[in-house]
Amino acid sequence: MFNFNLRTSKSGRAYSPGVLIANWNEDVYLEEDLLKDFLFRRERGELLIQRTKKLQENLYKKEQLSISKDGFLHFGDTVMLVSPDKKSPMENLPRERGNLSLAVTPDEMAVHALDALPSPCGLSAIRSTAPMGRNTFQILSTEGASMGEPIRFGQNFGLGTTGGFRDRMLFLASDHKTFRNMAKKSLLQAVFLTDELSYLASWQASYLDPQLRLEYEGFPVPANSKILITHCHTNQALAVPRNFGIRTYFGKEYEVVCHTYLDSHKAEEDKNYWIGVTGNPSEESTTMFDRPQPPTGVTQERSSEVQTES
Repeated sequence: MFNFNLRTSKSGRAYSPGVLIANWNEDVYLEEDLLKDFLFRRERGELLIQRTKKLQENLYKKEQLSISKDGFLHFGDTVMLVSPDKKSPMENLPRERGNLSLAVTPDEMAVHALDALPSPCGLSAIRSTAPMGRNTFQILSTEGASMGEPIRFGQNFGLGTTGGFRDRMLFLASDHKTFRNMAKKSLLQAVFLTDELSYLASWQASYLDPQLRLEYEGFPVPANSKILITHCHTNQALAVPRNFGIRTYFGKEYEVVCHTYLDSHKAEEDKNYWIGVTGNPSEESTTMFDRPQPPTGVTQERSSEVQTES
């Protein structure tokens, strides 16, 4: 590695910066220009370390989820999309278990060159279920429904996110698999974020049980319950296979694809299960995932036995 502060004469002897040799005046002006360029970029916040800090502040900024008063999801709600803990025998390893949330995964070099999320932008599933700029999405209407109306099974809707930047919103989208457009690890249908709210960014919620799916068509979608999210254009369901880990700027995460996994009974597997998580009405800084579960019948019997013994 070269030391630009070390000057060398024609004979090869090293001199300190105070000794004027060769084109010393040109070297002095170049060093002054470099210092002026550094100060100018620092004032405008264009240094790499400043952009990295801004990126982390936006993506990891705490977000407030919407609170559902009637127990349903509505247009305009800010929610987290969580893939619940898997119990498949092929994915019973401890490192593959746990709840995963859908999150924005921008390319590092693209974000450092821009002041907002690039389009198109990548997605991944992360282990954090704390609401922040990366993993919060807003439910949008694609058919003219007014904000505040409940979403119904079989109704088209969009999912948008700003990633904490607040400059513009990107929309969750997908398209048919091609040789140039496919998931990198699983080679399945890719999922991405785009700046155009078109039919490629339209999704539908489906009831979990296929035998009762037609009966629940048109009913409101419950919040904090397992549902299927199906892409309208390709009729493929959003999924997290979990056996395809990817390396991102934020560490090891999981690939998100658009593919319907069916078991031997032609029912969707737990890879396609999603939960629209809302905020906790009792505490603003928590979600419904943090809310304690109500006691079951066994728990109530045990508590009553303890009280009678005491």
